[in-house]
Amino acid sequence: MLLTATNVSKTFGRLKKANGQAHVKAVDEVTVSVAPGDFTAVVGESGSGKSTVARMLLGLIPPDEGTVTFDGVPLAQMSRAQTMKFRSSVQCVLQDPSAALNPRKSVHQILSEVIRLHGIARGREEVEKKVHEALEIVDLKPAQMYANRYPHQLSGGQRQRVLIARAVILRPSIIIADEAVSALDVSVKAGILNLLNRLRTELNIGYLFITHDLPVVNKVADEVYVMKSGKIVEHAPKKQLFLSPATLYTQELLASAPVPDPRLAREWIRSAL
Repeated sequence: MLLTATNVSKTFGRLKKANGQAHVKAVDEVTVSVAPGDFTAVVGESGSGKSTVARMLLGLIPPDEGTVTFDGVPLAQMSRAQTMKFRSSVQCVLQDPSAALNPRKSVHQILSEVIRLHGIARGREEVEKKVHEALEIVDLKPAQMYANRYPHQLSGGQRQRVLIARAVILRPSIIIADEAVSALDVSVKAGILNLLNRLRTELNIGYLFITHDLPVVNKVADEVYVMKSGKIVEHAPKKQLFLSPATLYTQELLASAPVPDPRLAREWIRSAL
């Protein structure tokens, strides 16, 4: 169940005031892959092309060059049945749950839509059972209480857990998480990361984790791709990349990440008491 982008490129057009059409190459011959059980991170500054790679891997936009394959089959050549399997096997978790969840629908309605669309349960009781299972697996308990709420009645961390529940309800092989914890505070972020790691172990889910947060990468990732200006400039196991970065750009990224000082933290806590 390997999901791979091989030498993919994507160019977008942009209107200029004087000379008509200009082009921006957002992704330039990028190769990335992720398999079930992997925790692979793609890091880089804003505008480096990370999210465009994610959209191509999800089949939301086609590459101009190169191919995206799932289980050895190019997305562009999949039959309808293969496409449906791909849609259930590769899910996404986005940065902003407020925008990703329909505010007019309850959590139960949001999750049951996915269940019915993919035909994984039939009848009210079976659907409700699946909804409650999905909520419980992401630690939204009691499930009945959360199922009847609307997105505005949930905290940011709870909304993100609903997004994760919507993804795992289909038992996917791979989840593409695009800045999935960047909008959360530190304690909530830690809880979501622990949840993702637990689901990885229990359900053998692989993650392609897109982020600019290097401390998060250091906590959870196995493999790391570093992107700059649409290109992969470095790919290495996490430990190797953090201990001995091969490129100046990676060194600069690591140097820019804040490193907490335990001594200063203790002094600040004492001063606040």
